[in-house]
Amino acid sequence: METQADELLFSYGTLQSEAVQLATFGRHLTGAPDALPGYRLEQLAIRDAQVVATSGATHHPIAMPSGDAADRVRGTVFRLTSQELAQADAYEVDDYRRAAVVLASGLRAWMYVRAE
Repeated sequence: METQADELLFSYGTLQSEAVQLATFGRHLTGAPDALPGYRLEQLAIRDAQVVATSGATHHPIAMPSGDAADRVRGTVFRLTSQELAQADAYEVDDYRRAAVVLASGLRAWMYVRAE
């Protein structure tokens, strides 16, 4: 039985990589470009060897609120099943947490931000 892909996930980083998608979800995701106003990107050192091996990168971008509505983080909105969203949660290291946001397009989606 196939689960409905009704969760929206905004990715601005490694989840846009086909290799990460195949390793995390077992399939290539298709999405649409979008942006998140009021945020900027910083780099986060990744200490999880499995995540570094999957992404091929020791530093990943992390979205941070900037306080400036003119700032934008550009990325891609993907449609996932609830099971795939849980797989994305498992892929992300503890420095990230999932949060609900409203994108420039007006879509409401999940994205990963710095865990406080």
